[in-house]
Amino acid sequence: MAKDTSKKKTGIGEYFKGVKVEMKKVVWPTKKEAVSYTAVVIVTCALFALGFWLIDTGVLAALKHILNITLA
Repeated sequence: MAKDTSKKKTGIGEYFKGVKVEMKKVVWPTKKEAVSYTAVVIVTCALFALGFWLIDTGVLAALKHILNITLA
């Protein structure tokens, strides 16, 4: 089996040069967009938390009713 010589070994310096080149290609959001995106994430997290809490409370109530138990 022959070695693949097409791959070029690069050092840490080449890696960071590549990172720098790629970072220049990034289109950063404006402050207004960033605030808007952050608000969407916070609201979405809050809604999911509320949904999970409601499901958990419902399942717990159903189990208490079915098993006829109380939790202290």
